[in-house]
Amino acid sequence: MAVYVIMEPRQKTPATVDAVFIRDGFAFLAFLVPFIWLLWHRLWIEAALALGAVLLIGALAEVGGYGFYASLLSLLVSIYVGLEGAALRIGALRRRGWRDVAVVEADSAAEAEIRYYGAVAAEPEADVRSMSEPVQRPAAIAAPSGPALGLFSYPSGR
Repeated sequence: MAVYVIMEPRQKTPATVDAVFIRDGFAFLAFLVPFIWLLWHRLWIEAALALGAVLLIGALAEVGGYGFYASLLSLLVSIYVGLEGAALRIGALRRRGWRDVAVVEADSAAEAEIRYYGAVAAEPEADVRSMSEPVQRPAAIAAPSGPALGLFSYPSGR
């Protein structure tokens, strides 16, 4: 089963259903053609960085005569985009003001949609204001002061 991260915009209107389902896993198409895959998903900065890395690696192969190493580094760029493509998409959506609302485990995107929207329909209507406010967490309890083992010391209650 695959894991899908569901992202929604912060300013959500009731008339629109703007949820994006991102499969968290290896993207084979991103591995084969990373630059085109990044452009397809509107990851402009990441696409420019990938293109710059590939051009720099190509220049290294031409000028220094490191053809084998340049091919290996180019393969590493493709592997990185294939492995981290979903995380790059999630990060870009967060920068655009989206928020991750759920994680669903399903066999396909259609099943993930059914599970997510079924759970949303089963929940009672929540207050919109409470969804936009950050969760208030209790203050941390101070640990007793004293000698510490390792690199970190315990916070004192002073």
